[in-house]
Amino acid sequence: MTICSSDEIIDEFELITRDAGRVQQDTLRKILELNADAEYLNRFNLERRTDSKSFKSCIPLCVHSDIESYIQRIADGDNSQVLTGKPITSLSVSSGTTQGKPKFLPFNDELLQSTIQIFRTSYAFRNREYPIGNGKALQFVYGSKQVFTQGGILATTATTNLYRSWRFKEAMKDIMSQCCSPDEVIFGPDFHQSLYCHLLCGLIYSDEVQFVFSPFAHSLVHAFHTLEEVWEDLCADIRAGVLSKRVTTPSIRQAVSKILRPNPELASSIYNKCQNLSNWYGVIPVLWPNAKYIYGIMTGSMEPYLKKLRHYAGHLPLMSADYGASEGWVGSNVNPTLPPEEVTYAVLPNIAYFEFIPLEKPKGEEMENSSSIHYIESEPVGLTEVEVGKIYEVVITNFAGLYRYRLGDIVKISGFHNSTPELQFICRRSLVLSINIDKNTEKDLQLAVEEAEKLLAEEKLEVVDFTSLVDRSRDPGHYVIFWELNSDNASEEVLSSCANSMDLAFVDAGYVGSRKIKTIGALELRVLRKGTFGQVMNHYLSLGGAVSQFKTPRFVTQSNIKVLQILNRNVTQSYFSTAYGI
Repeated sequence: MTICSSDEIIDEFELITRDAGRVQQDTLRKILELNADAEYLNRFNLERRTDSKSFKSCIPLCVHSDIESYIQRIADGDNSQVLTGKPITSLSVSSGTTQGKPKFLPFNDELLQSTIQIFRTSYAFRNREYPIGNGKALQFVYGSKQVFTQGGILATTATTNLYRSWRFKEAMKDIMSQCCSPDEVIFGPDFHQSLYCHLLCGLIYSDEVQFVFSPFAHSLVHAFHTLEEVWEDLCADIRAGVLSKRVTTPSIRQAVSKILRPNPELASSIYNKCQNLSNWYGVIPVLWPNAKYIYGIMTGSMEPYLKKLRHYAGHLPLMSADYGASEGWVGSNVNPTLPPEEVTYAVLPNIAYFEFIPLEKPKGEEMENSSSIHYIESEPVGLTEVEVGKIYEVVITNFAGLYRYRLGDIVKISGFHNSTPELQFICRRSLVLSINIDKNTEKDLQLAVEEAEKLLAEEKLEVVDFTSLVDRSRDPGHYVIFWELNSDNASEEVLSSCANSMDLAFVDAGYVGSRKIKTIGALELRVLRKGTFGQVMNHYLSLGGAVSQFKTPRFVTQSNIKVLQILNRNVTQSYFSTAYGI
């Protein structure tokens, strides 16, 4: 990896964004030339053409279900040119789900390179505002299980695909963000042990830490909440130079023990600092005095954690990380002084080919913020054709075999950087339930309810209608599912089993992992009086809606006070899941 200065990286970014339209055409041409013999492209008779007009007229917009069979063939060992010219050697497992199953997405060297470019670009702009010297980063990152598909293809999370790459590690050294913790901690099999060792390693190198990072704000809050509970044990480890018995994984013990030495002076300093804190306010700058900022994804479902994160951060600025998905990257945060609530992302026009589907809210729903709105769509427009102030769904064509792929993200155009747009992330279009890193759609909710309904069938009962709520009134937040049944004769035993069944039916990795470590609370089933959803419909009709167009909202936001009032005053029974223990 060639080391570049921040100025050189910024100059390169300025160059490619001055003529973003031309760069986009060049990028599409490169993608189509590299993958000219791909079966998927030939299916639609593109016939090796590389211009955008032919591409858009031949290749349809798609979602994951449209290409799932192609990806499955790759997973099963088909090394022909299915989606790309070069064989796909690894897959990313998306945290989103399709039909109740995690999604496989192709990952290749080009995606790795675009990730490095995104990270270096945002780093350069951050470093211009908040210069950091040689040092380390306190990173709360965790690899996931690496499995091989039937065809021998490695399948793991996108984060793990990155952190297992030596090219990515070299790039991170290039931008001075090597992790305090050894790889054995990152890839440890037990989350709690890895978190404890991240904190320990961060304290050992406390004077060298330049910034604090985790992919998600929730992970940062959870890490420092854990620090409140284990700080005395950490001090004891540092004082004696012996790792706590709570860390039992041999590989982690061995790796961390190599850097852990008796240091009574450091232990006493940490102990005194923690004792003198007021309710842990500003703990990060107190324990890591040379840290310049805190970095991670802080938009969308992460915003609820900003208040607590700011409490831990004290005077340190919070910066929202770059915008992308398991499918690929979109843009960098090149305005790092903006608070997370206002962050924008400048699209890099050479990492993929982008289109944007214009979205308009139906009349009468202009003020509604639910992600499940059925927007009125227009024909997709190009990167440089978007208009400031309007909202769009992002469509991506990348180097890894996704062509005109709908990301399902709703963004607002906040402005332009040269000729490339700056996007503000609004929400996931199909996302219904999310508390931290969990992502469950309306379909996932439906599948969970259907699974539990099997238990009702034995008593000849059925669910008349249902909706859901994310309840953050206490910590941790939890899912609430509202049911209206066709009879009041359901036994408590059956309804308790239904709550457990739904809790286990959400198979999204982010949800399962969060439930296991109890950063998401037990799912709650609230049973409603008969006729409740009729009252909900009457409420919408009173606002001017039509019966023929009425759809029961599958997710109710806290701001939808009237509907929440209808639901809550009609609750007759409540059952909490015990599926993950009490």
